[in-house]
Amino acid sequence: MTALPLVFDAPRRSTPPRHLADLDPADRRAVAGELGLPAFRADQLARHYFGRLTADLDAMTDLPAGVRDTLRTLLPPLVTPVLEQSCDDGATRKTLWKGHDGTRAESVLMGYPDRATVCVSSQAGCGMACPFCATGQGGLERNLSTGEIVEQVRQAAAAARDGALGSPARLSNVVFMGMGEPLANYKRVVAAVRRITEPAPNGLGISARGVTVSTVGLVPAIDKLAAEGLPVTLAVSLHTPDDELRDTLVPVNNRWKVSEVLDAARRYAQATGRRVSIEYALIRDVNDQPWRADLLGKLLRQQIGTKRVHVNLIPLNPTPGSEWDASPRRVQDEFVARVQAAGVACTVRDTRGREIAAACGQLAASQA
Repeated sequence: MTALPLVFDAPRRSTPPRHLADLDPADRRAVAGELGLPAFRADQLARHYFGRLTADLDAMTDLPAGVRDTLRTLLPPLVTPVLEQSCDDGATRKTLWKGHDGTRAESVLMGYPDRATVCVSSQAGCGMACPFCATGQGGLERNLSTGEIVEQVRQAAAAARDGALGSPARLSNVVFMGMGEPLANYKRVVAAVRRITEPAPNGLGISARGVTVSTVGLVPAIDKLAAEGLPVTLAVSLHTPDDELRDTLVPVNNRWKVSEVLDAARRYAQATGRRVSIEYALIRDVNDQPWRADLLGKLLRQQIGTKRVHVNLIPLNPTPGSEWDASPRRVQDEFVARVQAAGVACTVRDTRGREIAAACGQLAASQA
């Protein structure tokens, strides 16, 4: 099996236009001055965008028409929906977005009895080259801007509020588990997390505890995130506890081995007080052997601690034409039982959207 080379720096493409969501409060006021407007006009615009979830300047009637025209430069269309699909009786909605330069990214809005969650992309494509992932096999096009990430969340929050999931709901959770490796786009992702979690008018006001940032294991970036003071959940895409297989399944393991990744996860849990999630896509006859379940439980108990970690077992959503397939239910159940026998919490993720290609990258690949 030949893996694609890892790509940490995105290829150079045209930069997305500056957007309100790219700016912190001080920057917003400075830009207002550049536009010849008093600082409070930028705050008014932010209250509409973050507080009322609207980017329609014509609806902002508390702003004079001339001011609205001037402020249009801060709300350029960054991501435009080109395809939307739904399933699960309307409780799962996937959107394929087109950027200003034609790049594609995906998000998935999911409704549950007690919450509404959106899974967002942080990059167009991905450079981590995991062979069982549609996004990884497509390669990296470019990083998404902070504004492009926040726009996915704002539009999902507005859709949930307006009943897109069947009845009005408040968006409560944001997971960075769509296209891309979030920590390879570190600066923009952290800025997006701040916009998502800060209260209006500076952000969308979603609790940091409702935000999850995933990574395949970029150890220096995990340590950097731990020092940010953002109590978000860290999700580590481990997928196997042994280096020999992980070198192939998650090629970044050739730089940072399993023990290094788990040590970084422990440091993150200690620094933030947040339990780390270990993501494990269960693949038939590849990483689902009983001995791997035993080893996983043992390593997590020893290196992180049973109270600081949770295993999120993911039944694989195969990509079209892939050699990979999901493990049988009996194998899955035994795997869960063995991890739990080590004292480590382990649950199976609720699968959504198989009929609408909801695994990250599948919809974009089908429309390429």
